[in-house]
Amino acid sequence: MSQFSCAQVDVVYKDLVWSDEFTTNGTVDSNNWFHQTQLSAGGNWFNNEVQHYTNRTTNSSVANGNLSIVAKKETFTDQNVTKQYTSARLNSKFAFKYGRVDVRAKIPKDAGTWPALWMLGKNVNEDGGFFDSNYGTTDWPACGEIDILEHGITRSKPDNYIQSALHTPSSFGNTFNIGGVVVGDNIANNYHIYSMNWSPNQISFLVDDVVFYTYNPTVKDANNWPFDKEQYILLNIAMGGIAGDINANFTQTSMDIDYVRVYQNTTIDTQAPTNFTASVGTITGSSVALVLNATDNSGNVSYNVDYGSGTSSTYSPSGTQKTLTINNLDQNTNYTFTISATDASGNAAGNNPIVLTAKTTTILQCTGTETQATQGAFSLGYKYTFETIGTDVKINFELLDTDKVGTVAFLWKQSPFSESQMLNVSGNIFTKTITGQTIGSTISYACKFAYAGGLSVTKYISYVVGSNCSLRVEKVFGLNQFCYPNPVQDVLQLQLLDEQNQITLTDILGRKVLEKIVPSSHKIDMSAFKSGMYFLKINNAFGIQNLKIIKE
Repeated sequence: MSQFSCAQVDVVYKDLVWSDEFTTNGTVDSNNWFHQTQLSAGGNWFNNEVQHYTNRTTNSSVANGNLSIVAKKETFTDQNVTKQYTSARLNSKFAFKYGRVDVRAKIPKDAGTWPALWMLGKNVNEDGGFFDSNYGTTDWPACGEIDILEHGITRSKPDNYIQSALHTPSSFGNTFNIGGVVVGDNIANNYHIYSMNWSPNQISFLVDDVVFYTYNPTVKDANNWPFDKEQYILLNIAMGGIAGDINANFTQTSMDIDYVRVYQNTTIDTQAPTNFTASVGTITGSSVALVLNATDNSGNVSYNVDYGSGTSSTYSPSGTQKTLTINNLDQNTNYTFTISATDASGNAAGNNPIVLTAKTTTILQCTGTETQATQGAFSLGYKYTFETIGTDVKINFELLDTDKVGTVAFLWKQSPFSESQMLNVSGNIFTKTITGQTIGSTISYACKFAYAGGLSVTKYISYVVGSNCSLRVEKVFGLNQFCYPNPVQDVLQLQLLDEQNQITLTDILGRKVLEKIVPSSHKIDMSAFKSGMYFLKINNAFGIQNLKIIKE
């Protein structure tokens, strides 16, 4: 038995390493599964669920090639606690790191039921779990949770909607790491294959071999990626709690599972990536694009780039061109990029490394901070940037007001008037690129910020395409604004000339550690900063002042 989904996942796992086909009628195979029945502290399961989990065949058994997990309405007493519903919760006695899980199943849809196919870290500290006594060293959610399928906790969604989710220290409980899909055929009456494909790079979720959600944080750490350790599989139906009210006429329902299969790649891969190429793409004043490609039998190639002041990495399917843009570079600066290609087994391309050189261009841009509004009002104001890239102009607006919620932004062209929605980059930063502009021509744009309860429109900003306003706007003046004490241990006191001042604090490597709008009298708490040299830039109506700050 094998499966293939080469075009949709980053690593294709082909070797069946563990399965249960449920071919023997009767009790659940105790070599494969453990019944988790121990109540959690307080005599209840989590999320205000109301069921007892049992090891009885009335709640879980095998017949006609299927495992049936049955939730029932019945009075049942266990561990000195009486409840009105029973069900089953199975732990696989097999744990693994990286691979694919396929579960072919029918999923009940009864109101108040919460069927789930999911996974937990083998190291989870959960009394009563199969692995807990020997490996339970880590509390939830630091152990990581992968929900392959859940149904019943999203009642506002359309019929036959199922979801997958990830729970980590950075997002748990009501996690925002969620993907869902409406399954075409009735999930209660028809079998579907629910799958999870887990590699060192990403976790993808599929229904009937079609990916509908992929989790892939750019920077992976213990906070958002505890998925570098073994996990085991759980199958269960919970009742009530966040699944909502149980139908008064409910008697019982079942989740029928045809098979559970786990695939990995067990054959040692000794074949290195081939046809590795790298070239320089688009260059701007602050970025260089690298165009990468290679082929490999594993189905996926990783690229690592070292450019002296930093490193970056990415990956793409075998034979698929990948563009990696290195950002936050200095303008008019020569850079050397050392690029290597490897596969998932660490095999390196024979022509590693490829070394490329590129020089960033001059950043042609105007930036500023304003509070003036043509409609509505601003409390703290807004920042803007107009940057010329070739014959295009990239326009950024950032809303600095902290009292606005649900903000969206629209770019206003002054003449002839037009409005177009801007892309939200992060926070309240929005961007829009206008193409095909004439160098030397003057353009004028404003930004409408729409938010809950109102809107505010900036003044129109005029920009000469291809100009670098910073060369003629920024004026450095004498030390007529004060920062003390310097050197500083804990609190740095600022006495500034303007009522609104933009301050930017960077460390000796040029990394921004603080940026905000402050009044004329302001304190910066530097007690948590490392000792060393910092640079404070003050920008207000009087010009720009740069100060050197020593943190003791």
